[in-house]
Amino acid sequence: TFVAVDNLTLDIYEKEFFSLLGPSGCGKTTLMRMLAGFEEPTEGRILLQGKDISGVPPYRRPTNMMFQSYALFPHMTVEKNIAFGLEQDKLPKGEIDTRVQEMLKLVKLEQFAKRKPSQLSGGQRQRVALARSLAKRPKVLLLDEPLGALDRKLREETQFELMDIQHTLGLTFLIVTHDQEEAMTVSDRIAVMDKGIIMQVATPAEIYEAPNSRYVADFIGDINILDGKVVSTTAAGGQAGTVRLDCGGLAVAVDQECAAVVGNDVAFAIRPEKVRISLDKPADDSVNAAYGEVWDIGYLGDFSLFLVKTQDGRVLRAAQANVARLVDRPITFGDMVWLSWSADAGLVLTR
Repeated sequence: TFVAVDNLTLDIYEKEFFSLLGPSGCGKTTLMRMLAGFEEPTEGRILLQGKDISGVPPYRRPTNMMFQSYALFPHMTVEKNIAFGLEQDKLPKGEIDTRVQEMLKLVKLEQFAKRKPSQLSGGQRQRVALARSLAKRPKVLLLDEPLGALDRKLREETQFELMDIQHTLGLTFLIVTHDQEEAMTVSDRIAVMDKGIIMQVATPAEIYEAPNSRYVADFIGDINILDGKVVSTTAAGGQAGTVRLDCGGLAVAVDQECAAVVGNDVAFAIRPEKVRISLDKPADDSVNAAYGEVWDIGYLGDFSLFLVKTQDGRVLRAAQANVARLVDRPITFGDMVWLSWSADAGLVLTR
């Protein structure tokens, strides 16, 4: 009675680093398990280089899966863990040894070859699991939340190492994650999922700058979303033009291609880093502007996030880069400020 992956059609290209991104329970791990062969689709086909692999058992598929828990054998050394799959395939011993040494060098663990998993750090165990997954040279490597157990700094370092390994080996990588920054960093393309449905497939830049729905805009990064109604438009049939909105008394002009017509209910979305904040009213009357009180400030090191409560009671976010090494901020709690943004900074969402 429960549909985990619903009527999904998806193309993943050879040698692509592809991400499945979505909240817990959206179906991304179920989809990956179907690709690996641990789950069978109730209908449809799974094609790998034109060949239907539906019904083929996992151990006969040219894929390999790296589990979130790593699933290393605790009684085996690092090199034995890496060699396990190759031994199961009954490869010649000389070829196994060569392949194991290649993998150890690739993940920079040559000096840890004789250690057991219990003698390694979390990051080192993650590398062993990756080397074991790559040793059989699968056509597709499936990574299920592979960096979830690592601390933030190590996770960021490992993301770039994963990208380097993928480019070096020329393999197709498919990663499942709910970490937006991780997906944005490593991916050539991202599929955003919700309740078993693909909401949007695009490059990280397109997902961030041009989300196709309110769900995708709200899920990726920080964003201001205002409900509004189309007042006028010079755009027609999806052509570029200026769309004017009434967002609960706040007049907003947006330059973009838009299928909405006068009277349509829409949403206006704008990223905090595209909103300027100042104590003085903008001199340019052509920009969008809102007036309000600084309600809260988040200091995040490289930038500060300002929460501004406007006169009509809504809260808007503005991000300002901390380019100067100043402890005292020129704008602080309780200040009355102006928020402004250009007409091409935001986006009208029709769904």
